[in-house]
Amino acid sequence: MELVGLTAGKLAKAAEVNVETLRYYERRGLLPEPPRKASGYRVYPESAVDRLKFIKGAQVLGFTLEEIQELLEMRLDTKTNRADVRQRATKKVATIQEKIDALEQMKQALEHLVHQCHGSGSSAECPILEAIPTFSGT
Repeated sequence: MELVGLTAGKLAKAAEVNVETLRYYERRGLLPEPPRKASGYRVYPESAVDRLKFIKGAQVLGFTLEEIQELLEMRLDTKTNRADVRQRATKKVATIQEKIDALEQMKQALEHLVHQCHGSGSSAECPILEAIPTFSGT
Protein backbone atom coordinates (compact mmCIF):
# COMPACT_ATOMS: atom_id res chain seq x y z
CA MET A 1 0.00 0.00 0.00
CA GLU A 2 1.40 3.38 -1.04
CA LEU A 3 1.43 6.15 1.58
CA VAL A 4 -0.59 9.22 0.64
CA GLY A 5 0.26 12.70 1.85
CA LEU A 6 2.53 15.64 1.28
CA THR A 7 6.21 15.58 0.48
CA ALA A 8 8.46 17.84 2.54
CA GLY A 9 8.62 20.32 -0.34
CA LYS A 10 4.85 20.47 -0.79
CA LEU A 11 4.28 20.81 2.94
CA ALA A 12 6.87 23.56 3.23
CA LYS A 13 5.26 25.45 0.37
CA ALA A 14 1.73 25.02 1.76
CA ALA A 15 2.80 26.23 5.21
CA GLU A 16 5.13 28.92 3.81
CA VAL A 17 8.24 27.63 5.58
CA ASN A 18 11.60 26.28 4.48
CA VAL A 19 12.17 22.52 4.21
CA GLU A 20 14.99 22.89 6.73
CA THR A 21 12.46 24.40 9.13
CA LEU A 22 10.43 21.17 8.89
CA ARG A 23 13.46 19.11 9.79
CA TYR A 24 14.33 21.45 12.64
CA TYR A 25 10.80 21.23 14.05
CA GLU A 26 10.99 17.45 13.79
CA ARG A 27 14.26 17.42 15.75
CA ARG A 28 12.69 19.70 18.37
CA GLY A 29 9.63 17.46 18.66
CA LEU A 30 7.21 20.14 17.43
CA LEU A 31 6.37 18.17 14.31
CA PRO A 32 6.09 14.38 14.55
CA GLU A 33 8.44 12.54 12.25
CA PRO A 34 6.29 11.25 9.40
CA PRO A 35 6.34 7.78 7.90
CA ARG A 36 8.48 7.24 4.84
CA LYS A 37 7.74 5.80 1.46
CA ALA A 38 9.74 2.81 0.29
CA SER A 39 11.90 5.33 -1.57
CA GLY A 40 12.78 6.99 1.75
CA TYR A 41 10.84 10.19 1.12
CA ARG A 42 8.86 11.55 4.06
CA VAL A 43 5.08 11.63 3.68
CA TYR A 44 3.38 14.23 5.86
CA PRO A 45 -0.33 14.17 6.62
CA GLU A 46 -2.48 17.14 5.52
CA SER A 47 -2.89 18.05 9.21
CA ALA A 48 0.80 18.97 9.31
CA VAL A 49 -0.03 22.18 7.41
CA ASP A 50 -2.33 23.33 10.22
CA ARG A 51 0.24 22.34 12.84
CA LEU A 52 2.94 24.36 11.10
CA LYS A 53 0.63 27.35 10.77
CA PHE A 54 -0.10 27.07 14.50
CA ILE A 55 3.63 27.01 15.27
CA LYS A 56 4.34 30.02 13.05
CA GLY A 57 1.37 31.93 14.46
CA ALA A 58 2.50 31.28 18.02
CA GLN A 59 5.98 32.50 17.11
CA VAL A 60 4.53 35.73 15.72
CA LEU A 61 2.79 36.21 19.08
CA GLY A 62 6.16 35.90 20.83
CA PHE A 63 6.01 32.35 22.15
CA THR A 64 9.28 30.43 22.33
CA LEU A 65 9.59 26.99 20.79
CA GLU A 66 9.46 25.47 24.29
CA GLU A 67 6.25 27.36 25.02
CA ILE A 68 4.83 26.35 21.65
CA GLN A 69 5.53 22.71 22.48
CA GLU A 70 3.52 23.17 25.67
CA LEU A 71 0.70 24.88 23.77
CA LEU A 72 0.63 22.04 21.24
CA GLU A 73 0.37 19.54 24.08
CA MET A 74 -2.41 21.58 25.68
CA ARG A 75 -4.20 21.74 22.35
CA LEU A 76 -4.25 17.94 22.10
CA ASP A 77 -5.01 17.22 25.77
CA THR A 78 -8.77 17.18 26.30
CA LYS A 79 -8.21 17.59 30.05
CA THR A 80 -6.64 21.02 29.55
CA ASN A 81 -9.10 23.81 30.16
CA ARG A 82 -9.24 27.33 28.77
CA ALA A 83 -8.07 28.82 32.06
CA ASP A 84 -4.75 27.00 31.63
CA VAL A 85 -4.31 28.38 28.13
CA ARG A 86 -5.39 31.85 29.24
CA GLN A 87 -2.85 31.78 32.07
CA ARG A 88 -0.06 31.00 29.58
CA ALA A 89 -1.16 33.83 27.31
CA THR A 90 -1.39 36.25 30.24
CA LYS A 91 2.13 35.31 31.30
CA LYS A 92 3.35 35.94 27.74
CA VAL A 93 1.67 39.37 27.72
CA ALA A 94 3.59 40.26 30.90
CA THR A 95 6.87 39.08 29.38
CA ILE A 96 6.23 41.12 26.24
CA GLN A 97 5.44 44.19 28.35
CA GLU A 98 8.75 43.77 30.20
CA LYS A 99 10.56 43.71 26.86
CA ILE A 100 8.67 46.77 25.66
CA ASP A 101 9.60 48.62 28.86
CA ALA A 102 13.27 47.66 28.44
CA LEU A 103 13.23 48.76 24.80
CA GLU A 104 11.62 52.06 25.77
CA GLN A 105 14.41 52.67 28.30
CA MET A 106 17.02 51.89 25.64
CA LYS A 107 15.30 54.23 23.21
CA GLN A 108 15.18 57.07 25.74
CA ALA A 109 18.84 56.60 26.65
CA LEU A 110 19.87 56.60 23.00
CA GLU A 111 17.70 59.63 22.20
CA HIS A 112 19.39 61.48 25.07
CA LEU A 113 22.79 60.60 23.61
CA VAL A 114 21.71 61.70 20.13
CA HIS A 115 20.70 65.10 21.55
CA GLN A 116 24.15 65.39 23.15
CA CYS A 117 25.85 64.98 19.76
CA HIS A 118 25.73 67.90 17.37
CA GLY A 119 26.86 65.80 14.42
CA SER A 120 29.96 67.81 13.62
CA GLY A 121 33.59 67.46 14.58
CA SER A 122 35.84 64.48 15.18
CA SER A 123 34.30 61.17 16.15
CA ALA A 124 37.09 60.85 18.73
CA GLU A 125 35.15 63.30 20.90
CA CYS A 126 31.66 62.07 20.07
CA PRO A 127 29.49 62.04 23.20
CA ILE A 128 27.62 58.99 21.93
CA LEU A 129 30.79 56.93 21.53
CA GLU A 130 32.14 58.20 24.85
CA ALA A 131 28.97 57.26 26.73
CA ILE A 132 28.45 53.75 25.32
CA PRO A 133 30.92 52.07 27.74
CA THR A 134 28.92 53.44 30.68
CA PHE A 135 26.03 51.20 29.63
CA SER A 136 28.05 47.98 29.95
CA GLY A 137 27.15 47.64 33.61
CA THR A 138 30.76 47.44 34.75
